[in-house]
Amino acid sequence: MKTRSKPTPSVRRRRNREAMIQAILETAREIMREEGVAALTMHELARRLEIRPPSLYNYNNSKMEIYDELFRLGFELFSRAMQEAADGAGSIFDDMRRSMEAYMNFALQNPELFKLCFERHVPGFVPSQESMKVVNKVIENTMSRINLWAERGGFDPKIPMDKAFDLVNAMMHGLASMHLANDPQAPMGEGRFGRLIPDAVRVFEQAWKTA
Repeated sequence: MKTRSKPTPSVRRRRNREAMIQAILETAREIMREEGVAALTMHELARRLEIRPPSLYNYNNSKMEIYDELFRLGFELFSRAMQEAADGAGSIFDDMRRSMEAYMNFALQNPELFKLCFERHVPGFVPSQESMKVVNKVIENTMSRINLWAERGGFDPKIPMDKAFDLVNAMMHGLASMHLANDPQAPMGEGRFGRLIPDAVRVFEQAWKTA
């Protein structure tokens, strides 16, 4: 019977480092949820992790670097949620409804990432080029879906597609943001703004649907 070999010291160090980085990000999210997105400090982060503040710099160069990692994580999770919502959509308006629901659910499930990714709560924070590649990929995928639906017919926004994209985005964000601000404990579909998604889609459908 073969015995399992023990991890080498280098493997253990790598695993420990990865675990610590994950703990830093999870703890940072907790602070942002509890105290506000801009309330993250290296001192509070170290206190909750029960380490000395200088030790954090072995894993991240700055607080802004932590924000950037969370920004990128947020858009990766958001991209996955939006793609899952789009799969199986029967029409552009079904796609729109699913996307609005996914957007609001993302905001409810990840309020700290939603605010970091879609609102400017952190003075001086600028996403890195690496993070912006993830953002741009989300935009490209969405525009490709919109153009595909337009080619199939039954949909004409009567304005340039980039404006149509921005208009739907504004509606989607507005509903999610207002719901999060007014009824954060209510599930999607309930509350003053959480119930409005079907009505919002109906407005677009009445304006943009073609025979």
